[in-house]
Amino acid sequence: MKHAVVPAGEQRRTRVHRALDRACGGRAIPGNRVTYLTDGPETFDTMLGLIDAAAQWIHFENYIIRSDATGERFAEHLASAAGRGVQVHVLYDHLGSRGTKRSYWKRLTKAGVYVRAFNRLNPFRPLRSVRRNHRKYVGIDGGRAVVGGLCIGDEWSGPPYVQSPPWRDTAVLLVGPTVPLLDATFLRNWEESGASPPNLEPPEVPGAPGSAAVRVIDGIPGRLRLFRAIQFLVASAADRLWITDAYLVAPSPIYAGLIAAARDGVDVRLLVPGRTDIPAVRALTRVGYRELLEAGVRIWEWHGPMLHAKTVIADELWFKVGSSNLNPSSLLSNHELDVLIEDTVLPTSAAQQFRRDLNDSVEIVLRGRRGPERLAARLPPAVVPVAVPPARGRRPTTRRELQHRAVMTLSQVARGARRSIAGALLFVSLGAGVLFVALPRMMAYALAAASFGLAALAAWEFLRRRAYREE
Repeated sequence: MKHAVVPAGEQRRTRVHRALDRACGGRAIPGNRVTYLTDGPETFDTMLGLIDAAAQWIHFENYIIRSDATGERFAEHLASAAGRGVQVHVLYDHLGSRGTKRSYWKRLTKAGVYVRAFNRLNPFRPLRSVRRNHRKYVGIDGGRAVVGGLCIGDEWSGPPYVQSPPWRDTAVLLVGPTVPLLDATFLRNWEESGASPPNLEPPEVPGAPGSAAVRVIDGIPGRLRLFRAIQFLVASAADRLWITDAYLVAPSPIYAGLIAAARDGVDVRLLVPGRTDIPAVRALTRVGYRELLEAGVRIWEWHGPMLHAKTVIADELWFKVGSSNLNPSSLLSNHELDVLIEDTVLPTSAAQQFRRDLNDSVEIVLRGRRGPERLAARLPPAVVPVAVPPARGRRPTTRRELQHRAVMTLSQVARGARRSIAGALLFVSLGAGVLFVALPRMMAYALAAASFGLAALAAWEFLRRRAYREE
């Protein structure tokens, strides 16, 4: 019996899909309609519209849900949905939402919303406490969902007290057969938080309203799904690899892959924040600039409001969006949620937005050192911007705004100081306890020596003060 001959191109395509299936932990689901959402105002309006249209249930999950004006806006819509009989489940990360008022959660609970905190901080389980739920997801009735990088806060809406533009971020609206799988990942995290599984009616099987194939990348700590998927995209890109990332500290295999792709002629572009809410991460991002630039990677720093998007465009077919940054925390230890979309239209829309973002960015290049010719020739080239950063969204600041910022800054500094002191006490105490258990005799000698030393200092101070009084 003769077997049908499969064309070589189709064989390669099948192998690519099989490799991606293994990397992402699941097959692509065809027949979805995917809409690109550019920023906070557009995404939040879409989310609230879905919440208002919900008939059976709402699954609402985020790393940060603030009790500010934006958070209050969502609370009103969620409470209203619960009031008309919709099952509303809200899952927030205990660390990420630590600044949210308790009254906010109590008010939601009183309105009939089921609220759970994910992985409460526990000093007796420090390693487990590192694993955070960094996902951003809204699912409605098993048929519509929003996935992206936006938290729920005024930063993404545009703070009303300063009238500044919102943070730059990206999400997608998904309609179709992928949504039940996304919902299943939410329900797993819901039960992991200690809650009972919701009593939900089976959803109607969604149709196929679109042409996009979607792979759900359910980021579970230790599974390395997105890590492997990104490695595959970097290694297989033939023409274009455009990456936008808020906190880019790429692990060595991805970093090496970017360099190899650029040397092989792929158009590799990185767009990262020029100003960020975590300066230490920006410093780590800049460490690798020189080697990337020397390999042919082009780098831009965004100089509008905070750039918080996490997207990858590979060739003209693949588009990755979600909650994961390309750093060890997201790739290895956090619960994350991303989607890898195979489509002919969406990557084009994403590429157009990428180009628009470059208009508010400054390219970073290598420039020869200035100074004596012999000395300059021996020094490595300088990493510099090609122009002055654009002043997007800036305007004269009023006294009231300065006062508000000062209060917010002092509050953040105070909270940071308390956390730093508490963290130092925690690790010093744990370390001392471990040493006392492991080396009791040595620690006893060390403690005795310290006690005798303190006693000697106290005696010397006592005698010195007594002699001073006698004089």
